[in-house]
Amino acid sequence: MNKHRKKLRELMAKPGMIAVPGGGTPLDILLAQQAGFDVAYMTGYGTACVRYGVPDIGLIGYGELEDTVRAIRMVTDIPLIVDCDTGYGDIANVKRTVQGMEALGVAGIQIEDQVWPKKCGHMEGKFVEPRDVAIRKVKAAIAARQDKDLLIIARTDARGPHGMDEAMARARAFMDVGADMIFFDGPKSIEELRQICDAKIGPQMANMSETGLTPILSAKELEEIGFKLTIWPSTTSRIAVRQVSQFLKHLKETGDSRPWLDRMASLTETNAALGLGDVKTFEKTITG
Repeated sequence: MNKHRKKLRELMAKPGMIAVPGGGTPLDILLAQQAGFDVAYMTGYGTACVRYGVPDIGLIGYGELEDTVRAIRMVTDIPLIVDCDTGYGDIANVKRTVQGMEALGVAGIQIEDQVWPKKCGHMEGKFVEPRDVAIRKVKAAIAARQDKDLLIIARTDARGPHGMDEAMARARAFMDVGADMIFFDGPKSIEELRQICDAKIGPQMANMSETGLTPILSAKELEEIGFKLTIWPSTTSRIAVRQVSQFLKHLKETGDSRPWLDRMASLTETNAALGLGDVKTFEKTITG
């Protein structure tokens, strides 16, 4: 039995919101674990941004996903939900994606109905697969998992190109074929957020992508509306872009890092976050 999947399932069964920070690098997820979060989210946006330096428009595929997840699992011990984009193809590709993620020990996966190459859900010009194709891919994900505790989140991006009625129809169909949770990406108002939960289709995931299409609310406010799990998928990545850019601009202009000392971790703090103390302790057990 996978302890991370069991823990996520237990959290799903309990009352209360599951607050899940996102990140695209092992360091992001390690820091989320150290901050005391119960679950973390590996974001496609953040992976593209911070790990590969490209926009989230379908430029990274399954190989990069697997490489990033493996690196994260090497240094963390926290239930991880992984953004698996579209599954990187059709039925056979979805099967490989699901079973590959299972083998790496992830607690949950998210699969969406966009046409490949997909885009960040808060970009304009999105296209989605025909409804029957989207449904069969979710069905394939359910059938492919070998551990029934693996949480499968079905995302629909149909709100943008086709409106809420089509998104609702897809969400119901995804739950009918066995999805564990639904993720409507890109709702544009608090009224639409309420509509999603009032429909009682199944457990709902909210996406707080700041400055995107969806109003930003707190975890408590989203829980009161009816959401079960909230992700902040790209926040850490965008903080890094802003803060590092500002520092580098300052350094270029002044050649002096001292004014930033109170905004950076010390070497001691950084080494502690990276687990240097554990390494030294292990070395002492060997050398005496």
